[in-house]
Amino acid sequence: MVTQSAGSGQTQSGSPTEWTPPTGSWASSAARRRNMQAIRSRDTKPERVVRSLLHAQGLRYRVAAKPLPGLRRTADIVFRPAKLAVFIDGCYWHGCPEHYVPPKTNPGYWSDKVARNMARDRDTDEQLRAAGWTVLRFWEHDPAEECAVKIAATVSRLRKTGEG
Repeated sequence: MVTQSAGSGQTQSGSPTEWTPPTGSWASSAARRRNMQAIRSRDTKPERVVRSLLHAQGLRYRVAAKPLPGLRRTADIVFRPAKLAVFIDGCYWHGCPEHYVPPKTNPGYWSDKVARNMARDRDTDEQLRAAGWTVLRFWEHDPAEECAVKIAATVSRLRKTGEG
């Protein structure tokens, strides 16, 4: 008996077949699906570089943590005592005004997805600020050194003023 696993593009015997997307999939091809699944949601290179610079300055923080227990969203870097949440947003996924390029394949889905991400980002900022948190957002293309300087200065200010 020869069966095909959902979306694999191959039968169990290893022979290639016509690719069919899994039920409910947004992927337009097997290659696109593999590409999209490989995109990291955390520990991206811009995040790692900024964290490394902060760590070298002696700052300690939480990575990919929920700033508020009831909020189902995570910040890239969290300084809990200072109540500082840092986000390093990808240009495509968060609609960077400088670098976002609308998709050519399945534009309705992806443009709506980016718009939902942007609305969620604004909502996250509002909820955190309402709970007394400071929110810093950077784009992935922002120089890591400048991000680290601004984050360190904000942590220092919040600790000195007793805001966090």
